[in-house]
Amino acid sequence: MADYNARRIVMVDTQVRPSDVTKFPIIDAMLSVPRESYVPDDKREAAYVGENLSLGGGRVILDPRTFSKMLDALNIQPTDIVLDLGCGLGYSTAVIARLAEFVAGVEEDEDRVDEAQAKLSAEGVDNAAVLHGPLAEGAAKSGPYDVIICEGAVETVPQAVLDQLKDGGRIAAIFSEGALGTVRLGYNVDGRVTWRYMFNAAAPVLGGFEAAPAFAL
Repeated sequence: MADYNARRIVMVDTQVRPSDVTKFPIIDAMLSVPRESYVPDDKREAAYVGENLSLGGGRVILDPRTFSKMLDALNIQPTDIVLDLGCGLGYSTAVIARLAEFVAGVEEDEDRVDEAQAKLSAEGVDNAAVLHGPLAEGAAKSGPYDVIICEGAVETVPQAVLDQLKDGGRIAAIFSEGALGTVRLGYNVDGRVTWRYMFNAAAPVLGGFEAAPAFAL
């Protein structure tokens, strides 16, 4: 029987804390949420490795360092409503649910939606819901949001998603730049989102977040 509690402590001590993530609520959430419960069954042994974990179909669970640093930058408050785009099997949603008032996770695959919701319910997460729909459309019905996080890379963020961010709200995404990527934090001020660089990270681009191909004669 694997000692997942011990692995969780090692993950936080070797991947999260050394990355300058020191906010107690984030550390506590990542120590508390059983990551192994939110990965595909055949990946449980790899749940705590320091790299992106494949969900299949070009989708991943972000590595603990990247995810925790994005949370650190977003500075989620207990009164915040959060949109978690590409929530996979619910791990990110479960962690964010410990920080925020409510989390709306979004997934395009109906089976994945059902599985994520079942996992969250089994773990007693009652301030989150996983919604079915295109990631690029967000979840306007549950918005607007104080915080939006993209659980994968983007080349561009659709206006439909940005429109769901409250004035003064924050959004974090990994902007894909070839093999590399940079996490940027966006602030919505008077309906305009301005971005600033946070750190380097990489992940596959989420469906619907690709840049339009450049027009060439």
